[in-house]
Amino acid sequence: MEQAINAIENEPQHTVEIVVHITEKLGEERRIGLVTALGRTEYIVSAEFCPLRYHLILVRYNRDKFSSQEVLASVKGQNYNARLIGPI
Repeated sequence: MEQAINAIENEPQHTVEIVVHITEKLGEERRIGLVTALGRTEYIVSAEFCPLRYHLILVRYNRDKFSSQEVLASVKGQNYNARLIGPI
């Protein structure tokens, strides 16, 4: 239980998680590349694909510094067709 509490405490206070739908089929290499690229974005805290739903990516970001539209633009900037589904 202590690990879960520490993980929450280490996250920035004002984060939100959204779902982005990737409209094209991605292999493992492309998924890893996208997660890596998003991880380099300053205000994105984490990005991961939903297990067994490789067309959905969960992105957690600092809402005080970044918007959902900027997250979507970051995905599209990596040459992926995507649309915003919404918050978790």
